[in-house]
Amino acid sequence: MKLESKKSSTLRINSVSPSVNLALNIFFAVYCLMCIAPLILIFMVSITDQTSLAINGYSFFPSKISFDAYKYLFSDLGKLFRSYGITIFTCVVGTFFCVLFTMLYAYPISRKSFKYRNFFSFFIFFTMLFQGGLVPWYILYTKYLRLQNNLIALIMPAVMNAFYVLVTKTFFSINIPDSVLEAARIDGASEFRIFWQIVIPMSTPVIATIALFSSLNYWNDWYLCLLYINDPKYYNLQYSMYQALRSLQFLTSSLASASGNVSSSLANVPGETLRMAMAILGIGPIVFAYPFFQRYFIKGLTIGAVKG
Repeated sequence: MKLESKKSSTLRINSVSPSVNLALNIFFAVYCLMCIAPLILIFMVSITDQTSLAINGYSFFPSKISFDAYKYLFSDLGKLFRSYGITIFTCVVGTFFCVLFTMLYAYPISRKSFKYRNFFSFFIFFTMLFQGGLVPWYILYTKYLRLQNNLIALIMPAVMNAFYVLVTKTFFSINIPDSVLEAARIDGASEFRIFWQIVIPMSTPVIATIALFSSLNYWNDWYLCLLYINDPKYYNLQYSMYQALRSLQFLTSSLASASGNVSSSLANVPGETLRMAMAILGIGPIVFAYPFFQRYFIKGLTIGAVKG
């Protein structure tokens, strides 16, 4: 009887009244709509006629629909697909090596048994405060490492990040107990086996976090392409769209300075709509990255759990 009364009281405490449940559902529905609304507005602007946009401004319900911006971007479909392929390749490969090198560096400096942990911790932290500058960085990669006009130039400069290392080091220090590692050593496991079979399965949350940050960094990067890539066949997606926008701006300025009936020509040039179309294409597949990594956030929270 006591157990039943405890269960019933627990159910009453944890239960939510229908009115409160309805209010919570309405609140989160409105909140989700507010989060999605800007993306919907960007898409609607991207398919709005340029003249109608100039007259009526931004609207969720455009008076005249036009796909001129997407026609301009899809005018060279092979170039667009190639840019997408380069971006996806650098994102996947760069994220893999970023997570791998980050964990290989962070794990030793998180262990008290490592003699030089303070030196290497300060070494990686020092790079966050002081850097060599753009000119030495560019000379190192182009003159000495010969990383120019190839895909490695889009991956290698962003592989290591001091902030990621320090975050991973803190996770290892707090969530990987020394007793677990010592028990594995007593059982005869080597350091590499401990790292691959114990540390990595217990580090799913931090791996997912670093992978998410790194993939977003690679996906949105255009600066490395600007520095190290001169061959158009190695342009990634962001830099290709940047070049398309510059070409359109040059076309607009040329039409503005030309004589004759220019106003009608300028009205048909997709300026603002092209920017919105580029935003839609730019967020493409990466918008699904967070739901994918969220699975591993939830899964990682249950690893190592002990039944009471």
